[in-house]
Amino acid sequence: MLLLVSIIALPVHIYSTAYMKYDERYSRYFTYLSFFCFSMLALVVVDNLVLFYAFWELVGFSSYLLIGFWFTKDKAVQANKKAFIMNRVGDIGLLSAIIILFTQFHTFDILTLFANKGLIAQSVVNNGLWIAPTGQLPAIWQYIAVAGIFLAVVAKSAQFPLHTWLPDAMEGPTSVSALIHAATMVAAGVFLLGRVYPMFTETELTILACIGCFTAFMAATIALTQNDLKRILAYSTISQLGFMILAMGVGAYASSLFHLATHAFFKCLLFLVAGIVIHQMQHIRDDNDLDIDPQSILYMGGLRKRLPLTFIAAIIGGLALIGLPLTSGYLSKDGILIQAFEWSEGKSVWLKIIPLTALITSWLTAFYVARLIFKVFFGDLRLLNIHPKLKLHLTDGGWQYKLPLALLAVCCLFPLFSFNPFSYEQGWLFKGLNISRITKFESVYHLIIPVLVNVISLVVLYLAYAIYVKQNSFAFSQTGFLYRLSYNQWYIDKIYKRVFVKPVLGFGKACFWFDKNVIDGLIHLLTKLSGYAARLTAWADKYIVDGFLHLIATIVQSIGNFARKFQTGKVQYYLFSMLVIVLLLFILKILI
Repeated sequence: MLLLVSIIALPVHIYSTAYMKYDERYSRYFTYLSFFCFSMLALVVVDNLVLFYAFWELVGFSSYLLIGFWFTKDKAVQANKKAFIMNRVGDIGLLSAIIILFTQFHTFDILTLFANKGLIAQSVVNNGLWIAPTGQLPAIWQYIAVAGIFLAVVAKSAQFPLHTWLPDAMEGPTSVSALIHAATMVAAGVFLLGRVYPMFTETELTILACIGCFTAFMAATIALTQNDLKRILAYSTISQLGFMILAMGVGAYASSLFHLATHAFFKCLLFLVAGIVIHQMQHIRDDNDLDIDPQSILYMGGLRKRLPLTFIAAIIGGLALIGLPLTSGYLSKDGILIQAFEWSEGKSVWLKIIPLTALITSWLTAFYVARLIFKVFFGDLRLLNIHPKLKLHLTDGGWQYKLPLALLAVCCLFPLFSFNPFSYEQGWLFKGLNISRITKFESVYHLIIPVLVNVISLVVLYLAYAIYVKQNSFAFSQTGFLYRLSYNQWYIDKIYKRVFVKPVLGFGKACFWFDKNVIDGLIHLLTKLSGYAARLTAWADKYIVDGFLHLIATIVQSIGNFARKFQTGKVQYYLFSMLVIVLLLFILKILI
């Protein structure tokens, strides 16, 4: 994982030097990008659950910064808030699981928890039994811990039902989408699943397989009808992550992590291709003063002659995503499908639907990838039908664009992973690894599945070619229920807005009204009453208390002034005063 993150980050950084060259926040962009790489690299090396959680949060926070990098756009702000909030739902689950594990085993060390001589002595190879010498985790806490971990995986790796944040996250720069939403951040959920894999029992793994399978199928059906170039790739990412979760659920641990590695290369390549195409469409829009969406494939077409290197890279990445021979995707996806069918042997009829659905999903993948490439690179530029006189100056770009495409295109081919293009068992990457269930011709599936997948995929490719290039008349109706279901993304986002977003916003508005009119009203009433009380107190203090004091002072002053008149310094006045006083006393004596 260290090697994978570093190899993917290198071409993205080179690509970004040209892609973000004229952005006014160029330095801030690389600060955020480096911060993300630091968080992701630290995440894959820590062996402590507390540190793992800390860097798990930093990965989410740095992706929040990158998704909302163009924060002057309202859609970008809404997208990064949506991603941040939905990922916090998963983080609560991970934190709960860590607390439960520590409460039972008194350690945060992953190696201590899962080593052969540690607390968990028997791995998932033996039906996932969890035997702890110091006391097995009670069943209810086992389920809660596993549910918490899977909730974190579902949120970070965009699995149903917490997948809706990833398509909206395409509002960030395309180079950001290539790094964090195709190769590294969303893969962190699968990586977490791999780190704690021995915790899961057979029943819990079956639930994983069901959810992963449904997510892969659902996202593939949605990608069939989308017209936004980056949104198609976003739903493709969700679908491929579903394949990885499915693989974990059916016991294809090595194939799941292998597909994580191969997917990182071809999906990063496809996003960088999309960035070049969108960049060129923006030039057309700006040079001709048009009002178009540069990400809509409805305006594209015929770009293979004008962007030859980008076209070749798109073909290689698309073939790897489909999983055709001579590509890395063939090696990993066939491993998952074969082991899924082997796993279904002896299972109930309902569980046999899982590998069949995965098989159908692989064919749907072939169709939407072909639709994307044919609409973008084949035919004529559809924009010319609307504006015949356009200034077109299209190019693959400088070496900062070409070198990353070439590097990633080479990594999408089989020699990087296996010298044998039809089997990764003999590849240098897997030499020395103790992998018990690598693709071996142990059953008929090892022959039937690759042939069936690739033959029908070629048929699907021809069908897409006939529809979108040859313009044959059997194009699909755009008014049917299935089309509308796919185009509206299964209405899941709309359901969430109606069931969760609107009630929460309504509750928030009610709380705001209550705060403004009741709490603030009460405070304002108390303020007015306090003002009235203060003014009454001030009046009483001024006219009663101070008035009484002024009255006493006036009386004392008057008495003093009156008494002072007798102190004139003349003897005759003193004698006269004494005479008056004697006469008054004499009169009073007579009267009494």
